[in-house]
Amino acid sequence: MSITEVEFEAHGAEEAQLAAGPVEGRSQWQLTWRRLRRDWVSMIALTVIVIMIVLAIAAPAIAALTGHAVDTAYPVTGENEVGNPVGPGVNGFLLGTDSTGRDLLVRIFYGARISLFVGIVTTAIASVLGVSIGLIAGYFGGIVDAILARFTDAVLAFPYVVLALAIAVVFGPSLTIIMVLITFFSWAGIARIVRGQTLSIKEKEYIEAARSLGAGPFRIMFVDILPNLIAPVLVVATLYIPNAVVFESTLSYLGLGIQPPTPSWGNMLADAQNFYQVAWWYLVFPAAALLITTLAFNLLGDGIRDALDPRTERLVAARRMRKAQRQRRKAKRGSAGSAGSAAPGAGSLAAGAGQ
Repeated sequence: MSITEVEFEAHGAEEAQLAAGPVEGRSQWQLTWRRLRRDWVSMIALTVIVIMIVLAIAAPAIAALTGHAVDTAYPVTGENEVGNPVGPGVNGFLLGTDSTGRDLLVRIFYGARISLFVGIVTTAIASVLGVSIGLIAGYFGGIVDAILARFTDAVLAFPYVVLALAIAVVFGPSLTIIMVLITFFSWAGIARIVRGQTLSIKEKEYIEAARSLGAGPFRIMFVDILPNLIAPVLVVATLYIPNAVVFESTLSYLGLGIQPPTPSWGNMLADAQNFYQVAWWYLVFPAAALLITTLAFNLLGDGIRDALDPRTERLVAARRMRKAQRQRRKAKRGSAGSAGSAAPGAGSLAAGAGQ
C-alpha cells in the first residue's frame, strides 16, 4: 500500500468520524454508574433500599390505610382468647400483632423511620467531621497531624460499646444520645482514610502547581483535593450506615435506646423474645426487616466500591479464569489418563481374539 492510499484512508476515516458527530467523553461518575448498572446484585440492593425508604416515609399513610394507629392497642381483635398476639392475616392484621395487640406491620414501618433516620443522618454528620479532620491532618502535617492522628487512634481503640452503655445509663436513653454516640465513634474511621489519601494527593504535580500560583491551603484542600476523596468516602459511608442501624437496634434491644411506646426494631425484638414460642411472627418480621436493610446497604457498598475501582473486579475475574483453566487442564489430564489405561485392555482383547 502506497503512502497516497494510506492518506486517502485516513482522510476517509476522519470524514466518517465528523459525519457521526463529536465524541462525547464520560466522567468518572458516568462510568461508575454504567458499571454499577451491570451489577445486578447492587441494583437489587439499591431497589430494596429505595423501597424501604419509601415505606418508612409512607408509614403514616399505611397506618391510615389499615385503620390501625401505631400506638393503639386492639385487645379485642389483636389478641386471642388467652391474651396472646394474633397471627398474620387474622382480623385484618397483615403481619399479626405484638404483645399488646398493636399492628405489627405499622410498627415495623415506623421503626424503619427511626433506624434509617439514625443511620443516614449520623453517617452524614460523621462523614463531614471525618473529611474535615482528615483533610486538615493530612495537608498540614507536623504537630497538627500528630495531635489529630493520635486523637483519631484513641477514638478507634476505645471500646465504644462500654462507653455507649455508660453514657446511656448516666444521661438516660434518648434519640439524641444515640445519635451523638454513633456520630462520635463513626468519624474516626473516615478521618483515617481521608488523612491517608490526602498525604498521597498533596504530593501530586497539580497540587504543587496550584501552590506555586498562590492558591491558599483551604482552597487547595477543598477545591483540588476534596473532589478526589469523594469516591472512597462514599464507599465507607455506604458501609457505615448499616453499622449505625445495628448499633441503634442493639442499644434499643438492651433498653438504652429508643424507649416504648415509640417503635424501634431493637425494642420490638427485645419484647418479642418473651413471645417467640407462641408468636413467631413477632420475632421473625422485625428481625427480617433489620437483616434485609443492613444486607442491602452492605451489598450496595461493595458494588459501589467495585464500580469506582474496576481493578478489583478485573482481579476477581482473572482469578476465576485461572481457576477455570486449571480445572480444564486437570480434566484433560484425567481424560487422557483414562484413555491410556483403556488402550492396553483393548489390545489384550484383540490379542485374545487372534489366538
